[in-house]
Amino acid sequence: MELIMTLEQCLGAALMLLFLADIFLTILYARAGTGLLAPRWNRAMWAVLHGIANRSGTRRGTILSLAGPIIVVSLIGFWAIGLALGAALIVQPELGTAIRPSNGAASTDFVTSLLVAGNSLSIVGSGDYAPHTTATRLLFLMNSLIGASVLSLVLSYLVQVYASLRERNALALAVDLMSEGSGDAAVMLARLMPDGEGSDATSELGNLIRSLAATKEAHHFYPLLFYFRFEEPLYAVSRFTFILLDVTTLIETALDRRRYSALAKSAQVASIHRGARMLLDTLNSSFPTTGDRADGAAEAWCLRQSYLATTRTLARAGIAVQAEGAEAYIAARQEWETLVRRVAPILGYRMPDIDVRLNAPEP
Repeated sequence: MELIMTLEQCLGAALMLLFLADIFLTILYARAGTGLLAPRWNRAMWAVLHGIANRSGTRRGTILSLAGPIIVVSLIGFWAIGLALGAALIVQPELGTAIRPSNGAASTDFVTSLLVAGNSLSIVGSGDYAPHTTATRLLFLMNSLIGASVLSLVLSYLVQVYASLRERNALALAVDLMSEGSGDAAVMLARLMPDGEGSDATSELGNLIRSLAATKEAHHFYPLLFYFRFEEPLYAVSRFTFILLDVTTLIETALDRRRYSALAKSAQVASIHRGARMLLDTLNSSFPTTGDRADGAAEAWCLRQSYLATTRTLARAGIAVQAEGAEAYIAARQEWETLVRRVAPILGYRMPDIDVRLNAPEP
């Protein structure tokens, strides 16, 4: 009997250490994909919610928009239950002996041990059962310290997650506003270069670099951000990164090389392009993305039409373009658009939500 009780307590201690290690890796170590349990739990919850949403018809977007908050709440509950179960396994063998109520008979069932363990982990720490030996007093003290520390860490983590979410949304909205709400990179580039002048484009793109870098690092530090999906496509990471990558690709391939050489070679353009790619790479490597690659010939034709439509928009804005840049544009865009096609579908967005020129009528 003594051996069984010892094994039960060892199992409880191992369970608590497992959940504490998961909390440490998720909150303090803060690297995407490094948690022991949290990444799997989050993906499982997302799969369940995604499945429910796919069967909900017109309410699909609404349900998916609730996924982020639901996953946050469920993860906190998952950690709390795991720690309580581990503590209960340690406490149960001591019920009725080293841990007992001040008066009356002591219950020794597992539900009572869960109640006692939960009380010892909580800040309040109320309950009829109290420790009566040095070892159990130290156990209760350790549990209370663990409970208070985990609560503080989780609360500060949530504050950082929502602050990062606000900054991500602000970046997405800024990009959308710069395209006049169209989501079209050609319109954004035309507004950045009034009357064909490129000096404003360099300055405005430079202003976006900090927000883009902060958003990239936020997804690396707080992987929960990936699951916050909004009904409006303008807030989608895949959409604003697509626009930024399309803008920089157009600058490098579609604009007149002699007139806009300095802009195409500027650090701002290179940084925006690289930062957007790094953000997509982080999401693609850390989360359950899917493939959605179009047929090669059909894709090349669509991209050529997109390029022609873009150059017409830029020419109307007084921006000098080069007609022979289509091949370079297609090759460059095919290289990064694969990432967009992998990231967008997992959060329930279609490519026409991301690339608005796919919705444009044929000329």
